[in-house]
Amino acid sequence: MKKLLLSLAFLGFMAVAAHAQSSSDGGKFSIGVEAGLPVGDTHNISNFAIGGSLKYDHPIADHLYLTGSAGYTRFLYKSEVKDFLNKSGEGFIPVKAGVKYFFDDAFFAEGQLGAVFSTESGGGTGFAYAPGVGYSFAGGLEAGVRYEGWSHDGTVSQVALRVAFKF
Repeated sequence: MKKLLLSLAFLGFMAVAAHAQSSSDGGKFSIGVEAGLPVGDTHNISNFAIGGSLKYDHPIADHLYLTGSAGYTRFLYKSEVKDFLNKSGEGFIPVKAGVKYFFDDAFFAEGQLGAVFSTESGGGTGFAYAPGVGYSFAGGLEAGVRYEGWSHDGTVSQVALRVAFKF
């Protein structure tokens, strides 16, 4: 059921994004690489997170955009946890929507809310939230830093950097 809901959400997001892009309204896709440093209790089991994401920004007013994103993040376990659990880490699929505001032509702040799906059997689904700031460079490069928390029987959290190419 979880995979079906995720697939439907992703297809719906892609359909809306494709329609918006075809209407030449200035919306942009971006594809990015993400690296995170676990914080809080998450730091007790992991030192690093790595992943990637696809994002769409849709303009709704001057300097204001609706955003939608989906991706994959893998938390890599510390050696003692890896030895105990006999696996190297755990994967997650965050799907989020939010708003992005540009203070000028390049510097922005954004906030997103959504769901995160564990790729592990019985891992469940959690609530995702991610406030952050970033900068859009000329030529389509964008970089952002965010705090991201996932709540489900506790909180998994990280400070993450996303470097992306907008098209």
